[in-house]
Amino acid sequence: MKGSQGSPESDGEPRRYEIRVKGHLDPRWGDRFEGLSFTRDSNGTTVLRGPVADQAALHGLLRNIRDLGLPLISVVGVSSERANEPAFKIETDYTTSMIEETNR
Repeated sequence: MKGSQGSPESDGEPRRYEIRVKGHLDPRWGDRFEGLSFTRDSNGTTVLRGPVADQAALHGLLRNIRDLGLPLISVVGVSSERANEPAFKIETDYTTSMIEETNR
């Protein structure tokens, strides 16, 4: 696994994330996910996108998702230099998890 040297978080900048959940999130829950945009996909999922200050904030977001009873599909840390390519990706099939780190 790569060290944090040179990562956006270590530079004082929040890392951007894309978090996909099963189901369509109602806009009234926007306050629980402050700073993240919502995209409802036609495949029945919702993608939350935006900056997350640090790991504690990320865990808080994931706790909110759990508390709402939404199945987590994936968490993707997006590199700021390459916004269309994930820095890393975590996927789940609801029973097992896989962590994949993209080599840079």
